[in-house]
Order: sequence, then structure tokens, then C-alpha cells
Amino acid sequence: MAGFAEVRFKGTRKAYFGYADLRLEPGLAVVVEADRGEDLGQVSALGAVAERKCTGSGGCATPAPEKRILRLADERDLFKARLLREEEERVRGEARAIVARHGLKMKVTEAEWQLDRNKLLIYFTADRRVDFRELVRDLARHFRTRIELRQIGVRDEAALLGGVGRCGRELCCSTWLPELRPVSLQLAKDQRLSLNPTQISGCCGRLMCCLMYEHRTYVEARRRFPREGKTLHTSQGEEKVLGVDIWKGTVSLRRHDGERRTLTLEALKNEVALGSARPPEDPRPNGRE
Repeated sequence: MAGFAEVRFKGTRKAYFGYADLRLEPGLAVVVEADRGEDLGQVSALGAVAERKCTGSGGCATPAPEKRILRLADERDLFKARLLREEEERVRGEARAIVARHGLKMKVTEAEWQLDRNKLLIYFTADRRVDFRELVRDLARHFRTRIELRQIGVRDEAALLGGVGRCGRELCCSTWLPELRPVSLQLAKDQRLSLNPTQISGCCGRLMCCLMYEHRTYVEARRRFPREGKTLHTSQGEEKVLGVDIWKGTVSLRRHDGERRTLTLEALKNEVALGSARPPEDPRPNGRE
């Protein structure tokens, strides 16, 4: 029976494959078809889940991948992959030295061998477009294999290299975060966070991915509260909302005479109900002509 699978490789790289006559589950190491050879990755999604991720990310137009999973990885495949991972540190250093000789303004971030060593994938970052045609030829002669240079952004670089965030834990992008999504400044504004870039930026210099985690909770919680600047009719007359605290469940108000007070949301609702039930004040002195 034919199946559909998402397979992840080093860093954030992923691809989609078909398979048959294999009993797969997420987390298993597999050997897949690659450019002119074989590569090793880890199954991250199967079936309808993998198909949705594939079409949603633009990874495939239709769920019919040309390449397929060949077999489950055995001990020999895993041992070979470990040796390649250890060698990649040396490869990075040599690649950086070759880039420096060419005088190119690019930073080699990571290197990744294909399992059969038929291709070497080198990741780099650069501020602008780089003409690396001569560099590719030099790298191919030095490493005696086919070279693919792939430019990535600073967030992908952080995911590849890893690190520790201001929370004291390993970076989400390099450990468990399945994909990097755009993070906007509006997320910080909705959560009433400091807009100081040094306070809300991660190791990559971009807005922290974790700004997305609680955003929906903040938005839904704030819907229970009146918005700042709104004028409410309470049992004490007209009062303007100065601010809300969704954690303490309180609202700060200011009357027209400048007096301020803070009360819980439930107490405010009761006062607004009383204010609405009060008859309007007669504008005439003593209520008479």
C-alpha cells in the first residue's frame, strides 16, 4: 500500500516522499532517494498530516512525490551518519577558509554531507547577492564531490547552530519548533510588552518566536475587558477606562473630577449595571424651572 511521508534532515530542512511496503511511524530513521544517491533523515509526519503540510507549505503541488523512502535505516547507516556529522565540523572550517581566499562577503554557517557523500550542502548567510560561481568550482575540487550552496536567513541560522535563549532553555527553533513562522511587532503590542528591540528579540536578532505562544490567550482574555479610553456609565457617574490588568482581573478608572480607582472586572460589571438602571439626572436646578 502506497503512503506519503514528511522526512526531516539536519537543521530545518525537510522533504516529502512516497513509500510502499514499509511500516513507518514518526521518529524512525529512514534512508531516502536523493540527488544521484541516498540520504538519511527522520520521519516527522505521515499520511494526511504530511499531505496537508506539504501542500500548505508549497512543498508540492499534488501529493505525489517523485522520490521515495527506500528502507528503514540500520546500524550501519546510523554509524555512517554519525561519522559524517563529526566530519562536518572540519568541513565548515575548510569551507570558510576557501571563502576568505575568494574575498566574498558571505558567512558559512553549516555543512551537511549526503549519506553517500555524493553531495555536500553548504549553508551560508549574506547581506546581498553573492556571485559564487568560482567558489563552487573551488569547493568541488577541494572536497571532490558535488557542491550545493544554499543561502538562508538569520532565523534559519539560529535553528541550525542552536543556543540558549534569555529564558535559560535551548532555542525552540533548534529543538522542537516544527517550522519558523513570521513574527510581527503587533504580537508584542497586543501583550503590552516593552517594544524595546533588545527585550523582545532572540539570539538571531529577530522577534522571539515565543511571542506567538500566548498571543491567542491574551487576545481572548482582553475581550472580557472594556478597551482603554472608553467612557463607562457606572453607579458613580461617567468614568474613563485608564487601563486593565488581565492577570489580576482589575480595571483602572478615572472620573471627570480626576479621582481614580481600581476595581475587579466583576465589580465593574455590577456598577455598570447599576449605572444603566439609574434614571438620567434632570439638568434643571432642583429639578424645576
